[in-house]
Amino acid sequence: MNLGYLSRQKQLEKLVEKLGLPKDAAIKWDLLDLALTHASASATANYEQLEFVGDAVVRLAASELLFEIYPDCSVGEFAAIRSILVSDRILFKIADSYGFDRYLIVASSAAGDKTGAETRLADALEAVLAALYLSSHTLELIRPWFDPHLRQLAAEIRSDPARQNYKAALQELTQGKHKVLPKYSVAETGTVQGGEDRFTAEVRLHGQLLARGKGRSIKAAEQAAAREAFIKLKDS
Repeated sequence: MNLGYLSRQKQLEKLVEKLGLPKDAAIKWDLLDLALTHASASATANYEQLEFVGDAVVRLAASELLFEIYPDCSVGEFAAIRSILVSDRILFKIADSYGFDRYLIVASSAAGDKTGAETRLADALEAVLAALYLSSHTLELIRPWFDPHLRQLAAEIRSDPARQNYKAALQELTQGKHKVLPKYSVAETGTVQGGEDRFTAEVRLHGQLLARGKGRSIKAAEQAAAREAFIKLKDS
């Protein structure tokens, strides 16, 4: 590895170790470094092109796994499950579980934008997947650590009538039962425990409060509120 900075080299090796990859894995370290560099830190050398490749890689990895573990699924169900597995919300959760924010180089001006953290980490994960794929032109550096996440999430999605997207499920439910769409309002309520409860969302139907939810991003808070409302209404 010739990244120029020993501390960065050690940092990337630590991430690879957390992914469970062998120390002697044939990784293109310069690509991995690029995959974890936000555009705010460098206008020309950043993860954007790798993210483009990674979008296809994550779909391929998810498609291979679904094909293997659910041979009786229809193509329509494959597509529905995969669309959730490759969503920013899910990719953010996976990236966050490995602490990607510790390895991502971001300008201080962008780092202060907490509402964009979910998108940044989801994009960085796609870029990392691309870097690993381009290191071998196979999924051998990806599937050993990525599959367990996808396998667990796919099982949860199949058993969840809302497909893990409670905003869409609630909208479908209220349109069918009440012929009206739910309305959301979000307030920033402060940072608690590292930002977990930064936002609080309320969802209303016909002006009546259905539920509240909290989350570290606006999207997460709205999903939490929608989940509570969906559970409350679906059997009523």
